[in-house]
Amino acid sequence: MKFFIASDIHGSAYYCKKLLEAFEKENADKILLLGDILYHGPRNDLPKDYAPKEVIAMLNPLKEKILAVRGNCDTEVDQMVLDFPILADYAILTAGDRLIYATHGHNFNNSNLPALTAKDILLHGHTHVPVIEEYDTHTYINPGSVSIPKENSPRSFITFDGKTFLWKTLEGEVYKTFEV
Repeated sequence: MKFFIASDIHGSAYYCKKLLEAFEKENADKILLLGDILYHGPRNDLPKDYAPKEVIAMLNPLKEKILAVRGNCDTEVDQMVLDFPILADYAILTAGDRLIYATHGHNFNNSNLPALTAKDILLHGHTHVPVIEEYDTHTYINPGSVSIPKENSPRSFITFDGKTFLWKTLEGEVYKTFEV
């Protein structure tokens, strides 16, 4: 199964559309959204074409393909308009003998780790910066942000086929890889 992993759409209809175009090109089976889907948050400027209702209209038809976790900007009100669950604090996936702990990053992160082993992966968004870092205790992976990238990073997502994580720009350029 191929996953398309993205985070921090923050209500941008423009970048949600670009994200879904990339998803189609990647021919992935599932989209894993790591939170902050509709609201831009009080610390962020409005992203291009901020239109949460349009984002809802684009994502709801894909409800069978979307897995999502709750971001710090996601609320029960958002859940009322989205047809797929978004309020879980984390999701657990596996890759061979590795556990992938997918979360947004505002609760569980490198400063507050969930129960992981050295071979496990902590996958989260929240910082808006794409990262792959290996530690003695785990590997940390972040897809960056689709709509509001930070620290001069590109608008990005990750694909994961069970063996390889590929970081790509919204235009499809690969700029990082990690083999599991």
